[in-house]
Formats: sequence, C-alpha cells, structure tokens
Amino acid sequence: MSMANFIVTVSLALLTAVGYGLYVGYHHRRRIYRLRQQGMAMPEWSWITGHLLVLNKYLKTLPRDVSVNLAVRDLALEYGATEIFLLDMWPVYPAELVVYDPDAAIQITSKWNLPKTEKFAHAMTPITGGPSLVAMGGIEWKRWRALFNPGFSAASMTDLVPSIVDSAQVFCDKLRDRAGKGLFLLDDLTTRLTMDVILKVTLDADLDYQRSDNPLATALNKVTTWHSFWDPRILAHPLRPFIQCYYGSIMDRYIRTELDKRFSEAYDSPKRGKSVISLALEAYRTTNDETQSPDRLDEAFARYATHQIRLFLFAGNDTTSSTIVYVYHLLSQHPHVLARLRSEHDTVFGTDPDPSATLRARPALLNDCTYTTAVIKETLRLYPPAATLRQGSSDYTLTDRHGTTYPTDGLATLVLHHASHANPRVWPRPTEFLPQRFLVPETHPLHPVPGAYRPFEHGPRACIGRSLVFGEIQVVLALTVRRFDVAPAYEEWDAVQSGRWMGMGMNDGVKTVWEDRAYQTDRAGTHPADGYPCQVVARDIVNTDLFM
Repeated sequence: MSMANFIVTVSLALLTAVGYGLYVGYHHRRRIYRLRQQGMAMPEWSWITGHLLVLNKYLKTLPRDVSVNLAVRDLALEYGATEIFLLDMWPVYPAELVVYDPDAAIQITSKWNLPKTEKFAHAMTPITGGPSLVAMGGIEWKRWRALFNPGFSAASMTDLVPSIVDSAQVFCDKLRDRAGKGLFLLDDLTTRLTMDVILKVTLDADLDYQRSDNPLATALNKVTTWHSFWDPRILAHPLRPFIQCYYGSIMDRYIRTELDKRFSEAYDSPKRGKSVISLALEAYRTTNDETQSPDRLDEAFARYATHQIRLFLFAGNDTTSSTIVYVYHLLSQHPHVLARLRSEHDTVFGTDPDPSATLRARPALLNDCTYTTAVIKETLRLYPPAATLRQGSSDYTLTDRHGTTYPTDGLATLVLHHASHANPRVWPRPTEFLPQRFLVPETHPLHPVPGAYRPFEHGPRACIGRSLVFGEIQVVLALTVRRFDVAPAYEEWDAVQSGRWMGMGMNDGVKTVWEDRAYQTDRAGTHPADGYPCQVVARDIVNTDLFM
C-alpha cells in the first residue's frame, strides 16, 4: 500500500470515528434537551459541554485532590426543593439523576432494586479483576451472595473477634512507638491495620503488614493509586491499564495460593474453618459434592472467588481504615463525646484500659457498646465512604415527596450519600457531630428519618461487610481510646509543606472543605487529606502540651 493510500485510509477511519461520536453526542444532548424542556430540574446546561463546566466551577472552589462527591454534594444542596436533579456529565460519565430524597432513594435500592450500571461494573474491573458482588446482577449475584453471606454474618464476625483483637494490639504497639515523638500520618497505620484484619477474616492469612511490607498489600495499593471512577487525568493515562493489569496478576497469584491452602485444609482437617472463604468453600462443597474433586479446587469457583476476595480487600481495607481515622478526628474535636465513650468502656469492659483478654473471652460484650456504635454511625454519616449508582429503565419512574415523577429510561440514578447525610430537611443540625441521634426514641426530632441514613445502603444489595466494619472499629476503639489521645497536626504539616511549595515557586491553594482540613480525597476509599498528620500521646505518660 502506498503512503497516499495509507493516509487516505487512516483519515477515513478518523473521520468515521469523529462522525459517529458527533452523531451519538447529538442524540444524547437532544434527549437531555427534551427533558429540560419538560421541566426536569437541572443546573445551567450546554449543548456542547452538558454540565461539565458547572461541576468544574464547584471543583475550582475546593482542594485539588478532593473527592468529586463533595463537589456534587455542594451542587446538590442547591436543589433542596426537589432533592432530585439531572446531571449530564457525558462523555466522561453517563447522564444521571442525582438523588438525595430518602423516599426516592428507597425506590431505587429497595422497591425497584435497580441494577448496577455497566459503567460501574467496567470501572470496578481493575480493582476486582472480573465480575464481583458489587457489580453483578440477577441469578449470578444471588448465587455468590448466598455463598459468602455465612462468612459475613454477625455470628461469624463474633467468632473472629479474637483475631481482630490480635491485629488491634499490634496497632496499639505502633501508636505507643510514636507517642510523644512528633508528627506522623495516621492513615498509613490504619490502612496497614485493616489490611491485616481483612486478610485474616477473609482468607485466614497472617499478612503481618503492620510490621513489614507485603507483595499483596503493595499490589493493591498500586492498583488503587492508578484508579479513578471519573478523573480523566487518570483514566486517559496510557500506562494505567498495563500497571493495573500487572499488579492485579500479583494479587491473583497470591490469593489463589491462599485459596488452595484453605481448600486442602478443609479436606484434610475435620475442624470447621471460621474465615469467610472457609465458610464459602463449605457452602460450595455442600451444593457441588458430585462435581467437586477432593484433589483440586474447581477452576471456575477459584477464579470467581478471587474476584470477590479482591473486592473484600479493597472495600474492607480502604473504607474501614478511613473511617477509623475520622472517628479519632471527631473525638479529638469533641471531648465530651470522648469522655462518654471512655465511660462506656469502663462500664462494659472494666477499668483496665487494655480489655484484650476480656474481648477474647467474651466477644459478645461488644453488643453492649451502644454509645460506641452510635459514634461510629455518626462518623459514617459525616464521612460516608461511597455513593450508589444504579441503571434506570423505561419500566421505572421515581416519585419525589411532591408527587413529581422522573423518568429513568436511558439514565443512571446516583444516590449521593454525602448529600443524603447533609440534607437539612431530614437531619436537624446536619453539620454537627451528634452520636445521640442514633440513641434517641423514634419520636425525638434528632432520630434519623427512614431511608436518610445509608452508608451501607438499603435493600437486598446492602453492604455484606456491615457487621465486620462495626466489629472491627469497636475493637480498635475499645483497645485505644482509654490509652491514647490523638490530635490532628495539620498546622505543623502545612507549615512544612508550604515551605516546599514556596521553594518551587508554587501555591498550594485551597486547604479546607466546609472548614474541615481533614476533608475526604479522591483516593480510593476517600482517605483523609494528606494521610491525616497527627500526634499521639500515651495517657499513662504525662504530656499535656499537645492538647492545651
């Protein structure tokens, strides 16, 4: 083929691609234009950019690394009259109905149980390696959910409390090592803690990541660092798919080795395993006795189980570690809450500030920590780790509290937890940290409105790991809050960082979100800004200067 023919062929291909893109874009924008003409609530809209520039305006008022959900929350709260509005982010993201009306959210997740979007399933693939519970649908989802439900039941989590205590004790040792020694990043410690816990709970594997690095943890960190649900700067990077694929394969090999170990142990030992995968293997064998070889793990099961373990590692590590940090952050700002929390622990566990032996012997005592649970719930209200994206269809419409209907055909529906939890119509004093919301009677004005509180979502697809999250954080707090004081050290951190920025002739820009320096970032799991620089004091060592 001559060079001229090659150029013509390439030019025609490019023109065809551009023409198709323009055709798809025009039809998409025309559909949004018609919805706008019909009166659907939405921000100022453009045929060319949709709402991309509108969202960008909000992002410009926030720190560079902020979670995009916080920008959408600020935009959403301007639509308090409807609590539903359309956001057209095409071609970066599908057009979606942003919802924070509790009744409409219940319609999406419980009444209709709308399926997850294909875009979301595609976005999760680098994390999970393939189909996973968070994105599956139909019979496939029901089958795998049923296999893993026993391992995440409240009873199973109670059995695993001693293992969680072991990891939490190492975390206590790490805090004590840093006590009184200046600034450090708490998020790194909590991330290592929760990685140890989730590996022990899911695979019965002792990672010991709190004491030394590990290839599985390193691989997961690389995959999540190169991950984003929306940021085109990351999504369009040419190296991203290769890096995620390489480190994903490392995760797969590590997990498969552990799966084979658990499989062999299940056949060689009559002792019933307690880990999530042991119970899943037991349930799988029960329903597949005739086809399962005792010598080798079924390849299809192993492949799909690996996808689920990768999901559990991601969700159980990043989101839980961030929540632990935010509990400490809020307690440092509300000493009366901290005092009441410590008093409850004295009552439930006794006055010894190290209740590890008690918890190993009587893990059910965690059920008596009602105020501790309320503290965790209120932390998750103020710092929800995610949102819920579902796919609409021509069969379903949403109805708001005024009786207005919203077609969902061709649109995604985004239940925005950050807006749901900050909605002043349903949450009195929405920006305040008030754990008593979850302890007052239903008739009290502070009591949550049904459907308004949803960090773990509602309906059949509610988070499978809810019991683990509460149990793990309860154990960590029980072992630490009476032994340590944790205080943020952002002023000291910013002073050091500002010197570095100035040395490079740059400005580090906006630092807070709603006057909160520890805002949630766009790093997977919505980790706190800058890893949460802090200082810690051991309470049995007299040093009050940090907390005056």
